[in-house]
Amino acid sequence: MNIIPITDPAFIPYGKILDGYDTTELLDAMRRIPLPAEGTAYEAGIDSLEACAIFTQLRDNAYGGMPIELGMCWGHNTKLNCLEYHRDSELNIAEDDLILLLARMEQIENGVLDTSKVKAFRVPKGVVVEIYATTLHYAPCHANREKGFRMAVALPKGTNTEKPAIERIGAEDRLLWARNKWLLAHPDAGEAKKGAYIGLKGENIDIQNDI
Repeated sequence: MNIIPITDPAFIPYGKILDGYDTTELLDAMRRIPLPAEGTAYEAGIDSLEACAIFTQLRDNAYGGMPIELGMCWGHNTKLNCLEYHRDSELNIAEDDLILLLARMEQIENGVLDTSKVKAFRVPKGVVVEIYATTLHYAPCHANREKGFRMAVALPKGTNTEKPAIERIGAEDRLLWARNKWLLAHPDAGEAKKGAYIGLKGENIDIQNDI
């Protein structure tokens, strides 16, 4: 699979780089959190990351003063498995280079996305990247198996926490997997086996041989 740098114009529909932020302290705090032996981990808010000076800057500058959470997704991964979206942009900061598998919300047809629409983008370490609300994304892929990946994730406070109890009133409600998190799972993904909406068709992309 072709892996495109986020500085390429091909990334423009998916997100943008936010400049002016010093991520040094945050990267150091992320490195202190051990990698899982296998698979991935995610926490919506982590105290040691939110104690960094950049947390206030992201809240007030990037989100215009809205309450946010700053957590992390970290581990080892080379597969697509699922795609998700939120009602707002997500900010990502990579502790070391990593790869995001992305698609666009408008590419969903009748509740299903063909994985042939997915593109791979390389995110360099320390850069603050905005992933638009209309961009489908999920757990990153590592660029180096030995290093794994660590990616800070900033979102409106409460995102990815416990799913609200709702009465289904529209087709999209089938996709709601957690608070402010709508999910399309591949049939082969563990999430599908747990009851997630199966909304991906085609290959469950694996970039193991492309990195």
